[in-house]
Amino acid sequence: MRFSEMPYERVNVKEVEKKLQDIMERAKNASSGEELFEIHREYYRLMGDVETNATLASIRHDVDTTDAFYEKEHDFYDENMPVLQNFVNEYMKILFQSPYREYMETKIGKVAFKNIEISLKSFDEKLIPLMQEENALVSRYNKITATAEIPFEGEIYNLSLMRRFQTSPDRDVRRRAWKAVSEYFQSVTGELDEIYDKLVKNRTEQARQMGYENYVELGYYRMNRNCYDKDMVANFREQVKEYFVPFVNRLHERRRERIGVDKLSYIDHEVYFTDGNPAPFGTPEEILQAGQKMYSELSPQTKEFFDFMKENDLFDVLGRKTKKQGGYMTYLPNYKSPFIFANFNGTSGDVDVITHECGHAFQGYLMRDEEIREFADITMETAEIHSMSMEYFTYGWMEMFFGDQKDKYLTMHLEDSSAFVPYGCMVDEFQHIVYENPDMTPEERKQAWMKLEAVYRPHMDYEDDPFYSKGGFWQKQLHIFNYPFYYIDYVIASVCAMQFKVMMDEDFKAAWDNYYKLCKLSAKKFFTESIKEVGLKSPFEDGCMKELVEKLSAKTF
Repeated sequence: MRFSEMPYERVNVKEVEKKLQDIMERAKNASSGEELFEIHREYYRLMGDVETNATLASIRHDVDTTDAFYEKEHDFYDENMPVLQNFVNEYMKILFQSPYREYMETKIGKVAFKNIEISLKSFDEKLIPLMQEENALVSRYNKITATAEIPFEGEIYNLSLMRRFQTSPDRDVRRRAWKAVSEYFQSVTGELDEIYDKLVKNRTEQARQMGYENYVELGYYRMNRNCYDKDMVANFREQVKEYFVPFVNRLHERRRERIGVDKLSYIDHEVYFTDGNPAPFGTPEEILQAGQKMYSELSPQTKEFFDFMKENDLFDVLGRKTKKQGGYMTYLPNYKSPFIFANFNGTSGDVDVITHECGHAFQGYLMRDEEIREFADITMETAEIHSMSMEYFTYGWMEMFFGDQKDKYLTMHLEDSSAFVPYGCMVDEFQHIVYENPDMTPEERKQAWMKLEAVYRPHMDYEDDPFYSKGGFWQKQLHIFNYPFYYIDYVIASVCAMQFKVMMDEDFKAAWDNYYKLCKLSAKKFFTESIKEVGLKSPFEDGCMKELVEKLSAKTF
């Protein structure tokens, strides 16, 4: 079904609660594992309806954050999803404690039961008012950033549409664009500080009500970390500091020479060539058409996937003034349909949507006929491997988007992907500092950010900018507000994707086969087990980063 034709109906919370209570009662009294599994199938169908309607409302709200109807629907789910989560948790507790658990493990897997254990540690009914308040604060942040109106060169732009000016080949244009964005953030920084302060205190209170010292442990449970902990992540960050930061510094020095400046400034951030970053040619529709041809050639499975997405209008990628910033893939269970949301803005990021978000969507499509929904319940670092690796697997088709600028794009992509690794670790360490010290003032948080900048991004010079030089850069990173502790998943996945790149440089078919296998494994195994099964090293292992840097350096310098 085409996305525009998918009917929406607000979830009747009372009716869902009633049906869940009936399912729970029968699950408690099941007389066999087989009977319990049949009841669980009913749970799939019920939650499929809930998730489909809630997701439809979310997408349609994001597409136009000023749409009054879907704004009310969005607020409704902010208020009611925590209530439903309580019932889901109660049902999961019944499965976890069932005398037929062993049988259910043979049906839905051991990973699923580990995830249930974690979910029981991360939620309690008493948290519902705090979770509702948290949702409202996150929505407030998103609205502020989505509806930003930035005057520039006689026009009004939002944050997404300003990016092309911030990466202009003309350094004066870049400086004015960065100043305009800085002035906008400076005008709202007090409000963003207030929102974040309330979020930190709210999440800390949730953690304390659950018996945790601070939000870090609860945050890890909320991110469903089922096979690694904060100490393993901290060790990974230390490896990045020791081996990857020096590698990236060499890339920045090479970029500085290439763009012909004496010293890199923040206004040179993400600028890779003196004549401008390579941009795709063609209209958004032509970019999508090129993507369709690319995926038809990559593999029979990717052809089937992309044709399905196009035929059913499962893309909304045009940048608009009242559209939520950013991009994502989500899934509509009842229609077995991935959906891709993005903001095309005339930069290479438009092509990254066709590769990155389609990597997510392709994996979702491969799992569309899997009855056991727990097998599709992948953790975020695994999900991001699917997307980031697809960026590398499609390197051979970049001429279709960039023409004779292809090689420039490939240089930029690898340098940008590499530079992201330290930045992502910085975002993660910042969040650990903040949530381990929840009484920090807004000023102290900004000072902590600047100290991390000196470690992870020593090339960044914010000059005398009144917003960025005072440690405000993090306020534009929506993950810090919306999804605490998510960002490190991107970094872990990026390191795994780079290993796939090394593998495909040696044997493309073998690398693709391993990637396809990983997509199909989905959540049937734990992340650390899955990556080993497809020939990748765990980023948490000592020596992984050292070896990766050596291989990348051999190809790069």
